[in-house]
Amino acid sequence: MRTIPKADPSEIAPFYHGYLQMITEPDVMQALHSRLSAVLTLWGTLPPAKHDHAYADGKWTVKEVLGHIIDTERVMAYRALAFGRGETQPLPGFNENDYVKNALFQRRTLPDLLAEFEMVRKSSILLFANMSDEKLACQGIASGSPVTVRALASVILGHELHHSRILQERYL
Repeated sequence: MRTIPKADPSEIAPFYHGYLQMITEPDVMQALHSRLSAVLTLWGTLPPAKHDHAYADGKWTVKEVLGHIIDTERVMAYRALAFGRGETQPLPGFNENDYVKNALFQRRTLPDLLAEFEMVRKSSILLFANMSDEKLACQGIASGSPVTVRALASVILGHELHHSRILQERYL
């Protein structure tokens, strides 16, 4: 299996450095694989009474948090695809709150969202597994800041780790 080392903070905007700090494994690809089953287990064992739970007023529900993880992984994977394929145009940011509001995750079931997460994660793994070291080093501009393709793989991992930790601390 291909290995991808964790990105260096110099490869991405400071906003994302907290996500890099969440990563303890040296191989991002191995961690993306292992976190797939960890997410399915952690989130899949939540009792149905917790699926629409938010830990405070104005916070997202469990289903909205998982939907946000899925949306963010798709956005980061698209950026990686674009820059890995030679895109030179800057890519816009996205408003995570608008995405969650417009996604209507409350109408979906948690098992359905977990099935979608599984497919999105497998797609991301295949995307990164088939990029050369040269393509992983490609850089583009996203949300107004330079980022490498390799750093986007790290952000996908670190972002999910961040939200899974919050789930354990505040939702369970």
